Amino acid sequence: MKRYSIIMFLALLGFPVFSQIQDSLKLEWGKMNASKDAQYEVYNDAKFGMFIHWGAYSELAGTWKGEKIPKLGEWIMYHAQIPRDEYRSVCKGFNPTGFDAETWVKLAKEAGMKYIVAMTKHHDGFSMYHSEVSSFNIYDYTAFKRDPIEELYTACKKYNIRLGLYYSHSIDWMEGDAGYAQKKQEVPTHSDHYGVNLWDPSSISYENYLENKAKPQMREILKKFPDLIEVWYDFSRFMNKQQSFDFYKLAYDIQPKTLINSRVGNDFGDFLVAGDNQIPTTVSPENKAWETPGTLNNTWGYKSYDNDWKSYDEMLYWIVEIASKGGNYLLNVGPDGKGIIPAESVKILKEIGKWMKVNGEAVYGTKSWNTQKEGATLLEMKSTTDREEKGFNLKFTPQDFWFTQKGNYVYVISLTKPLENKTIVKSLLGCQQQIKSIKLLGLDGELKWKVEMNQVLISLQKIKNNLFDHGFVLKVEMK
Repeated sequence: MKRYSIIMFLALLGFPVFSQIQDSLKLEWGKMNASKDAQYEVYNDAKFGMFIHWGAYSELAGTWKGEKIPKLGEWIMYHAQIPRDEYRSVCKGFNPTGFDAETWVKLAKEAGMKYIVAMTKHHDGFSMYHSEVSSFNIYDYTAFKRDPIEELYTACKKYNIRLGLYYSHSIDWMEGDAGYAQKKQEVPTHSDHYGVNLWDPSSISYENYLENKAKPQMREILKKFPDLIEVWYDFSRFMNKQQSFDFYKLAYDIQPKTLINSRVGNDFGDFLVAGDNQIPTTVSPENKAWETPGTLNNTWGYKSYDNDWKSYDEMLYWIVEIASKGGNYLLNVGPDGKGIIPAESVKILKEIGKWMKVNGEAVYGTKSWNTQKEGATLLEMKSTTDREEKGFNLKFTPQDFWFTQKGNYVYVISLTKPLENKTIVKSLLGCQQQIKSIKLLGLDGELKWKVEMNQVLISLQKIKNNLFDHGFVLKVEMK
């Protein structure tokens, strides 16, 4: 009993010191974060980007030894519990001869995307760029002998697309699993073992992995690829505050204008990342920027048998719903083992591009208006699993509108055809005295409108029906 009291006394003595350390980290982070206001504007203007999950796991296409492995394609090493030596053989044989960086970048541009986030290393530990830190990379370890990230970086510069890079900093199934018991003690809120290699763990400690692989590789990446729009860390569940802070500061010290996502961990990010395939119901005004990462089917890494492709209309809904709440949409493609983006993904992205070419003005650089949505049709998007189980069954009505704002313009977005030759927007009623003009994006000239029976009625007479095939956007200029 006496020994327990002494331990408790010493712990209480140490608590103020520990608390001060935490406060000093937050204070230093706040100063770094406050220096990025101009970059938030650049990021917000981009609004729509391409996420790319691609690695040696793409070659497996969701199968292992003749069996279809459930869940996410890029997690196949984990879900199939592939031993490290066997997975090394998979990586050794990875030879994506169909990869062409310019094809990927030109597709993103055609889709109306303004930035790309590509993968330098996922949880499998295999680096997709030429790393001097670890020879376990696509250049040194395979017959491919090329650096895909460097080629993407060059192509993005050529086509005026901003590049961001993903790095799995917290877990690596090839290294860093020996200290699992210590990680549980340091981060008790995540005391389960999800995400840790327990089937064939390495003898390398977690701290050794962080100091001798993860941090050196991040320094290498940031120096090799300057002027990134964002750094996309992932899966920080086992990191303590000091470790998350170290990765934030590491990126800031080399690229101070680059935004760092919230998955760096422990509230040290610059912008909020929503859950996978999740649209937040509300967003705190404290978040200067936020982003939803989403998929075109139900996986991120390529699976040859996942054909549950989201429709064109559904993708427009995701873009518009997220924009109306002030967020960015990072839409994923999962190229196959040869480096080819699936034809279904290409088709949908090109269709989105046609819509964005006419209506993208209502998305890029916009913010939330005082009303986000009008109409009865509502849907909560909670997760990848939620979307996979429930599907997408929304039927948009002529009474459904989403709103965005840019300067003195308000954009009214519909995702279906109007009734007859007119439309009624209730949310404009309170500000009808401020309306200077109303136009239809894609059409020259102003539209006639009036207030009738406490409604703002807008005439759409003599407008060709093909302009309404997938809805329309009204551009309302305010005085």
